[in-house]
Amino acid sequence: MQLRDDFVVFILSHGRPNNVHTFHTLRDNGYTGQVVFVLDNEDSTINEYKQLYEREMKTSVYVFSKDEIASRYDEVDSGKDRRAIFYARNACFEIARELNYTYFLELDDDYTCFRSRVNENGKLATIYHRDLNSVFEAMLQFLDDTNAHTVAMSQTGDFIGGMGSKVFKERLTRKAMNSFFCTTERPFKFLGRVNEDVNTYVSEGSKGKLLFTVADISLDQMATQQNSGGMTELYLNSGTYVKSFFTIITNPSSVKIYEMGCSHKRIHHLIDWNVAVPKIVSSDFKIKEDSKNV
Repeated sequence: MQLRDDFVVFILSHGRPNNVHTFHTLRDNGYTGQVVFVLDNEDSTINEYKQLYEREMKTSVYVFSKDEIASRYDEVDSGKDRRAIFYARNACFEIARELNYTYFLELDDDYTCFRSRVNENGKLATIYHRDLNSVFEAMLQFLDDTNAHTVAMSQTGDFIGGMGSKVFKERLTRKAMNSFFCTTERPFKFLGRVNEDVNTYVSEGSKGKLLFTVADISLDQMATQQNSGGMTELYLNSGTYVKSFFTIITNPSSVKIYEMGCSHKRIHHLIDWNVAVPKIVSSDFKIKEDSKNV
């Protein structure tokens, strides 16, 4: 299937030109459209990216100024460690407009496959996708049909518990992490140097904006601390304790800290969705004309 001309995939990367699994996963599984590597100007390996990838068809490298983005977007704290994807995420809307793309998909650089999880005789089974052009087109259509600000693919962890997992049962959840189908016609800003995806979907969701994860298509990625470079060192230094508190700072009325896990416990954020986002009130509660004077 031929994708629309006004769509591009952005691969957000830093410092690991020889370990960009996402690019090869895309090409090996049927994506034939444009790919732009989004790098910041503090990356010392820019030339290596260009040498490796700009010789590929429909592939280019774009370098943005991290200082310039930092001056215009809310980092939330005063930390000096800028090894974070927050800057690139916000730069993508501006890059897309500059390059004349209406739609884009933001991807990290460490994905190893795209698949769907399905019910097969009462068990969770997998369908691997080899025609990503069709998959991405369907996601873009859903983005427009729902008037959402972004739509994300689900992740491996969303299916812990198998068919009993929340994402598998509900099919559509009000969060968006890791991958982002977006349009320049409905821009939004990512919030916070750390945990930017969670900060953003709670903050933007509280304003009534729609940010979704769909169960129908999921991605697999390498464990955060197993692929050197990128944000690995930032997470190793601060852990989930600091990470989770960013979302409390940005959304104190609906997020709190809790201890998760069994044998290996860790601090994590907990979102109270009953108060986090607006809800549609059932028509059952509509005041009837004949009851107004009762």
